[in-house]
Amino acid sequence: MSQAWLLQNGRIIDPANNIDGQGDLLIDGAVIAGIFPGGAPPERTAGAEVVDATGKWIVPGLIDMHVHLREPGEEYKETIASGTRAAAAGGFTAVACMPNTKPVNDSEAVTALILARAQEGSARVYPVGAISQGLLGEALAPLGELRRAGAVAVSDDGRPVTNGQLMRRALEYSANHELLVISHAEELSLSENGVMHEGALATSLGLRGIPPIAEEIMIYRDLALARYTGRPVHIAHVSTRESVDLIRRAKAQGCRVTAETAPHYFSLTEAAVDRYNTRAKMNPPLRTVDDVAAIRAGLADGTLDAIATDHAPHSELEKEVEFDLAANGVIGLETALPLALALVRDSLLTPRRLVEVMSLNPARILGVSGGSLAPGAPADVTVIDPETRFVFTEAEILSKSRNSPFLGWELQGRAVLTLLAGRVTFRR
Repeated sequence: MSQAWLLQNGRIIDPANNIDGQGDLLIDGAVIAGIFPGGAPPERTAGAEVVDATGKWIVPGLIDMHVHLREPGEEYKETIASGTRAAAAGGFTAVACMPNTKPVNDSEAVTALILARAQEGSARVYPVGAISQGLLGEALAPLGELRRAGAVAVSDDGRPVTNGQLMRRALEYSANHELLVISHAEELSLSENGVMHEGALATSLGLRGIPPIAEEIMIYRDLALARYTGRPVHIAHVSTRESVDLIRRAKAQGCRVTAETAPHYFSLTEAAVDRYNTRAKMNPPLRTVDDVAAIRAGLADGTLDAIATDHAPHSELEKEVEFDLAANGVIGLETALPLALALVRDSLLTPRRLVEVMSLNPARILGVSGGSLAPGAPADVTVIDPETRFVFTEAEILSKSRNSPFLGWELQGRAVLTLLAGRVTFRR
């Protein structure tokens, strides 16, 4: 149940309201009651549970705008319940789940099922519907029906929309339904049968490569379509230097584009795949040192708007096989925050910028609540200890899957308290 909370003497970081300083945050039931830089008055805090937040950050609940919860259809990998538990442990109070479920979320029925199951979850769940029926890229899904059922965006994530006319229609018709269009940018004729970044390492391992232009060509097309239609487009999981440059130039020219990247693209290079490590196999693949530097710079200068995990749980059945046959994707909900905090320690991001890319911007891009600690706002709050160190092991993973390339890493910084509408969903 929701109750009164006093988060005392923490560093309150709320970019939406231009706040960054020491103070107390008072929560009354399900909403924010107020921020008190000089300390909350005793008459306002009677009966509140006090949390000493000295040395910790108090921020709006983190929002992950790109996850795969696998339900319905592949509950052995993840469920809405287990996925949102992992989200809460990572400091997330909301997630947007992609439509490549079984059956595909291309109908009111599947969207409604997801929302019904999410009622008992540990985070808000925002369904993303399919752009095309069955993710087949042949005919538009019923966008209006998906919106009325509760979808906040549409995407064929996992596969690109190869038909340019279909993508154009998706951008145009989404305007009638206030739906964001999310692009999985991949030119299949260039990436087909590839399993890692194309380069010397792929050659030495005897693996077929995926060239960076497979991503960049499709980004170029979707930016052109966004300019032509005057509609916004969001680019998912950006991984290459040229992709960042394309988006930067498009923004400078007034194109309505936003973009995300994932922690693995600013934390790992293709070297993680050496020795045929399937836990580092994903699509788009891990890239080069230069690409990693460009992703980090894009987050710092605002070219990339959000950090999203692309949390993609798989069982050992899909990962403990030959590299060519292994499924693409890694889990990320429980490691995203410490990996992003490393960018703060490297002086690439300020704490304020980190909150922007992991809370405020995802809320604004998706058009959902959150990203703010303003009085009256939902009490979705994350308390972060930026200093604590820990080794990430399988024993503490709350996701049903274990396919992380960061197992065994010593990480620094993590969520210690996650509140959803004033209710504790995770406490360390």
